[in-house]
Amino acid sequence: MFAISLGDDGAELRPLEPWQAEEFLAHMDRGREFVGRHIVLPDVVHDLDSARAFLRSYAEKAAADTGRIYGIWADGTLVGGVLFRTMDVAGGTAEAGCWLEPSAAGRGLVTRACRVIIDWAVEQRGIHRVEWLASAENGASIAVARRLGMTKEGVLREKYPHRGTRADTEVWAVLAPEWRAARTAGA
Repeated sequence: MFAISLGDDGAELRPLEPWQAEEFLAHMDRGREFVGRHIVLPDVVHDLDSARAFLRSYAEKAAADTGRIYGIWADGTLVGGVLFRTMDVAGGTAEAGCWLEPSAAGRGLVTRACRVIIDWAVEQRGIHRVEWLASAENGASIAVARRLGMTKEGVLREKYPHRGTRADTEVWAVLAPEWRAARTAGA
């Protein structure tokens, strides 16, 4: 298996696969309430079978070239992840997303991991547009979009039903030429 260093703090980005369902479930259990404030993931992953099924769905997406999922490990422990929830290689679009348990928050891990996967999508897969959808109430996710150089394109009012309420969804995106220009300027 491969691992990509996310910096000097020893954090790594690795594929997250069905055989890691127990570790994934333990991670979800540690961060269930924190992660679930804005996304449905902890409601979907509630036992070993559902953890395995969720990871299997992303293995199938990877095989079909329609999505990917990666875990973030810090000090040898799975603490979060990033993914392409959708990928349309022919159309040149992908939707990126993330989650993180509270013990790893505030360290820049998601931003660093997203830079890796967006670089791959743009440079290796020819993705032209990477989208980021976030609850308007999820300040941490919106901050990641800003740090990634994305542009806020609009708000989908009351689009996202979550735990009995409907939240506005902010739509952010970065285009391949913008991504490359920002990476060149930062190099």
